[in-house]
Amino acid sequence: MVKREYLENKFEEIFGKGGNLRFFFAPARVNLIGEHIDYNGGHVFPAALTLMNIVAVRKRDDNIIRLAADDLEGLMVTASLDELSKHKGKEWGSYQLGVADELIKAGFNLTGCDMLFWGNVPFGSGLSSSASIEVVTAVALATLGLEDEGKPVNLDMTEISVIAQRAENNFVGVNCGVMDQFASANGKKNHAILLDCSTLDYKLIPLKMEGYSIVISNTKKPRSLADSKYNERRAQCEEGLKILKTALPDLKYLCELTPEELEKYSHLLKDKTIYNRVAHCVYEEARVRKSIEVLSKGDIIAFGKLLNESHNSLRDLYEVTGKELDSLVNAALSVDGTIGSRMTGAGFGGCTVSIVKTDKVDEFKEKVYDRYTKETGLIPEFYVSSIGDGAGEYFFE
Repeated sequence: MVKREYLENKFEEIFGKGGNLRFFFAPARVNLIGEHIDYNGGHVFPAALTLMNIVAVRKRDDNIIRLAADDLEGLMVTASLDELSKHKGKEWGSYQLGVADELIKAGFNLTGCDMLFWGNVPFGSGLSSSASIEVVTAVALATLGLEDEGKPVNLDMTEISVIAQRAENNFVGVNCGVMDQFASANGKKNHAILLDCSTLDYKLIPLKMEGYSIVISNTKKPRSLADSKYNERRAQCEEGLKILKTALPDLKYLCELTPEELEKYSHLLKDKTIYNRVAHCVYEEARVRKSIEVLSKGDIIAFGKLLNESHNSLRDLYEVTGKELDSLVNAALSVDGTIGSRMTGAGFGGCTVSIVKTDKVDEFKEKVYDRYTKETGLIPEFYVSSIGDGAGEYFFE
């Protein structure tokens, strides 16, 4: 983890000395189970990680925001709070300025400041580095703005996550959902979040990981097919819902169906592909609910088995894995000490999430690396984490 002295020195080097320096953080996230069902009325089950983005921030006496990053030497983005819209786009800095824009629209009075960003969330890893940057920006700017007005700082972290999502939708131009920002803002150490993305109703579920670590394995394969296949899967699910509504007119989402109801009405889904897509949604929702049940008993082994079942469904019924993700999962499950592994995210590349005995992590990385590289010719990356807290002010130990 970065040292306070390093950030202080780097900040002074870029922005100059003087003033009170504050630090805020927002974590990366991983969705443990509940994949490709958020848009079908299902639940997701993300958790905040101990990988994070930190911002060092100092108030200014004007309405100018200056942004810099520890790993982008010589780059500084300068913007006036009165003219944020001219910075719309996907360049570095647009995520942060988009957050400022949405905070102002939501009624926050912001103050100018200098901000230096540092992070250990690998960009493009599927761990939502961008959502983490948005959330940490929102928490820092909202906190300083409220303090500047002499108001108590009692942030609604659900509101913060929605503001961060809007910034990415409206300012950056990426049509993302809210799960990533929500998990980064609302996470809690040693807990996962059972989240209904349509209502934002959520529960914190204890996740006892004593003796186990979460290992994220990155295929390092570009997800070139993800967008087109995502749209195709959504259309197939909508077709399945339309067919089922002929017998169940009050059915709003596929994930409202129980497995028993699906089998009762399966004869309506004559197209095998449509049936498979619907079956994944229904059984994945059931796996999420079963996960809550087994975790309430502290049964991490049973939870690991549900991760394996989830991957098999994503491979065989939803068909969004591909040889690289399948190779990583198979390699992971061949290592003693791995109790569960599955793809996470959109699919067709990206990452897997595995639950591995902590004392077996080094062996896991070595064996999975060797087998995956031999099978695919690609070089994987591994990120080891535990379940951490959601965003807030950061205090160095």
